Amino acid sequence: MSNIKIKELSKIGYTNDQARSLALNITVRHFKHHTKEEVISLLTDIKNNPEEYANDAITGKIAATFLDREVACNYNTYNLLQQTGALKIFGGKEIEPFAKKQMQTAMSLPIVVQGALMPDAHTGFGLPIGGVLACNNAVIPFAVGVDIGCRMALTIVDEKDSFFRSNSHQIKMALREHTHFGMEGGLEQVQEHEVLDHPSFKATELLRRLQGKAARQLGSSGSGNHFVEFGSLELAEGNGLGLQPGRYVALLSHSGSRGLGANVAQHYTRIAMDTCKLPGEAKQLAWLDINSEAGQEYWLSMNLAGEYAKACHDRIHANLLKALGLQPIALIENHHNFAWKEQLPDGREVIVHRKGATPAHEGEWGIIPGSMTEAAYLVTGKGAASGLNSASHGAGRAMSRQRAKESMTVSGMKQMLGKAGVTLIGGSVEENPLAYKDIEKVMASQTELVDIHGRFLPVVVRMNKE
Repeated sequence: MSNIKIKELSKIGYTNDQARSLALNITVRHFKHHTKEEVISLLTDIKNNPEEYANDAITGKIAATFLDREVACNYNTYNLLQQTGALKIFGGKEIEPFAKKQMQTAMSLPIVVQGALMPDAHTGFGLPIGGVLACNNAVIPFAVGVDIGCRMALTIVDEKDSFFRSNSHQIKMALREHTHFGMEGGLEQVQEHEVLDHPSFKATELLRRLQGKAARQLGSSGSGNHFVEFGSLELAEGNGLGLQPGRYVALLSHSGSRGLGANVAQHYTRIAMDTCKLPGEAKQLAWLDINSEAGQEYWLSMNLAGEYAKACHDRIHANLLKALGLQPIALIENHHNFAWKEQLPDGREVIVHRKGATPAHEGEWGIIPGSMTEAAYLVTGKGAASGLNSASHGAGRAMSRQRAKESMTVSGMKQMLGKAGVTLIGGSVEENPLAYKDIEKVMASQTELVDIHGRFLPVVVRMNKE
């Protein structure tokens, strides 16, 4: 079924918010296999003849809005709590006040058990970027984020730094020809991956509609701070990878689930906001009961988007390594913008949302990038319970994109890149290095969360040109 829009409901006489909210929610849940025309015809008939539907278990709630009697509604209104769960803030001196306020608002939700704010945190929609939230039996689409399953992937290859000097032109050509950035489009070469045959694509009407888009965008990257870059990785002694300490060539990528994840996020956020009413400052934190039909659909769709994001990285790395004749010797990757079922130390099962935060259970590998001229760090988690087994997902923005654009010129950014010895393909001043926090300060603020095993410095960077 195609999504019905508010203006389409208004045209057929659904002029108040309650009637429209009920119509949207009930048709999505119970009439998803009907055409839009069939649903509009049904809704029109309910409005014109509400008495005939008043006792129906499904449509009676819609009919009641057109009858002169007390209206039964299928959404719940919640108040925020004064007493909140435990919140631990890391690197608080470098976190803007409004991001902290957003986190405090999230902590006052009645479903929240515990929270943590990572040192790269900054203001976001609903939950701040860098926010980690443990919830009881509920999932919050905007606490996962729009780019579901956004992730990092690092391939270490069997080459030394001399590779950059002798293959500079080939690296730049490979990045131009085998990556694609931006909101739309994809690679010219048809990409194949088993994820496209995942049975979850048949589970809901929304996922069925998105399968073709997912196929077209496979192996591509988004805009903003997404990147693919080659660089020099310094591995420490006893790095845990079975590799000798020293310098290696490595390929690092950062991107997510493209249009698939964005559409899933928007669809289920709308359902959550229609069925879970919160005060204005918290309305974007509307949740879905994990056992509800919508909650189960979102969970399935979120996990599919995560698998798809991984598949995009798989194709990016495979294409570039093949083009340059490189052999991988190790791969490290991790999600952020995701939710997991996990246990707290006291044994309670919770849903842990990590919006722009790296999973950091004891011994778990992760990658924490800086900026296009600063280091990325290869880490393992320490399993800190106060941080909900999490760490930062990067350096974090110090400036909004608009402010970054206003405070940096193209020539100024070129000078910074030249000084750092970095070649940039694409990119924009919105992502200039000064737009980000100091990665060294961020790492110093989370020594109780992660151990460092390697330091990656960018050499050739590919990003979207805004």
